[in-house]
Amino acid sequence: MSERLLIRLHAEGDVTWLAQDAQGRPLSAANRGAPPPATSARARRIVALVPAEDVVLLETDAVTTRRAQLARAIPFALEDQLASPVEDLHFALPEQIAGKRVSVAVVARATMRRWLGALSDLGLRADALVPETLALPPRANGAVATLEPTRALLRSGNCACACESDALPAWLALLAPAAIEVFDFRQAPRLALPNANLSYHERQPDALAFFAANLAAEPALNLLQGEFAPSHRHAPARRLWRRAASLAAAAIVLAFAYAFADYLRLARESERLEAAQHDVLRTSVPELASVAGDPRQLMQSALTRLHGDSGGNGLLALLARIGPAFAGTTRIALKAVEYRNATLELAMRAPDVPTLDLTREQLTNLSGLKAEVTAATTGDKGVDGRVRIGGVKP
Repeated sequence: MSERLLIRLHAEGDVTWLAQDAQGRPLSAANRGAPPPATSARARRIVALVPAEDVVLLETDAVTTRRAQLARAIPFALEDQLASPVEDLHFALPEQIAGKRVSVAVVARATMRRWLGALSDLGLRADALVPETLALPPRANGAVATLEPTRALLRSGNCACACESDALPAWLALLAPAAIEVFDFRQAPRLALPNANLSYHERQPDALAFFAANLAAEPALNLLQGEFAPSHRHAPARRLWRRAASLAAAAIVLAFAYAFADYLRLARESERLEAAQHDVLRTSVPELASVAGDPRQLMQSALTRLHGDSGGNGLLALLARIGPAFAGTTRIALKAVEYRNATLELAMRAPDVPTLDLTREQLTNLSGLKAEVTAATTGDKGVDGRVRIGGVKP
C-alpha cells in the first residue's frame, strides 16, 4: 500500500503519476497516463498538482484568527487586486491561521470544476489539489526554479509564478533574488541566467519525483475546501461517528428495555408480596380477610387493638393481669387462647371440676374482671373447660 499517490495535471493536458511509500520514497519513476485502479485504491492519500498558471498566490492581513470569519472577509479584501468578479473565483486559505499575514490561493471556479472533472474521468477522487509552485522547496533568502522543455516554475519568498522557459531570465532580473537554485529537467544546453550567486543542476531526470520529494505531507494550501471540499475525505470519520451514534442509540434502547423489564419484575414482586400479606392477614386475623384496604394498615390496626390503648387495656394488658393466677399452680394446663371483642376465652385442662371452678374464682377476684365457665367436659385425663373473661373495653 502506498502512502501517497501524486497526480500531476499538466498545462498541456497530459497526466503523470508517481506513488510514494510512508518515508516519502518513490515506488517507481513517473508514469504517464492514469494510474491503474489497484494503485489508486491502495493509496492512503491522493494529491493532485495543478498548473500554476491558473492559480494566483497572494497575501493579505489576517484580520482575525477565526478561519470561518476570515474566509468570508478575504474575497472583499482582495477584490481590487483581481480582474475577475469574486463571485466567479474560489479562495483557499491555510488550515491554521498564524501570524499577521495569511497566504491565499485564488482560482476560477470553472477551472476547479474542470480539474475535478478530469480527475473523475481518470477514476480518481483527490484529497488535495495543490499548485505546482508549492512543490518547490522554499528558500528564505533566495529563489528556486525548475526548467522543463516549455515551462519554468519560480518560487521566491512569497512570490510564485509559471512562465515560458525562455522568459525565466527576465523574471529573475525583475525579482533580483539574492541567490537562485535552478533544477533543469531539459536535455538542452544550460540556460544563461543573470545572477552571480547561482546554483545550477542541469539534466535532472524526473520532475515529478523532484516535486514529490519536496512537497510537504500536508501542503501549505489545499484548494479543495469550501464548496469543493471532498466529501469522501471525511467518510471514515463519519462512519466512526455513525457507529458511535448507533452504539449510543443501542445503549439507550437497552437501558430503557432493562428499566422496563426491571419495572415488570418489581411489579410482579410487589403483587406477590401483597398477596403474601393478604394470606398472613387472613391467617392471623380472619375477621379482616374480607375487609378492603392495605393489608399492612389492616394488620397494624389489628395489632393496635391487641396492644390496647394508652390506658393499658387490650390482650397483652389482660394477659399480664391474669398471668399470676396461672403462675402459682401446676394443676392447670392452658391449651388455647382466643381474644375477640375485648373478651378473652381460655381453653384449659384441670384435674377436676373443683379445680376449674377455683381458677374461675381467682380470675373473678382480679379487679375489674368477670370470669365464667362456659363449658366443661370430663374425660380420662381430667376436665377440659373453657373460661370466658370480660369486663375490659378494647
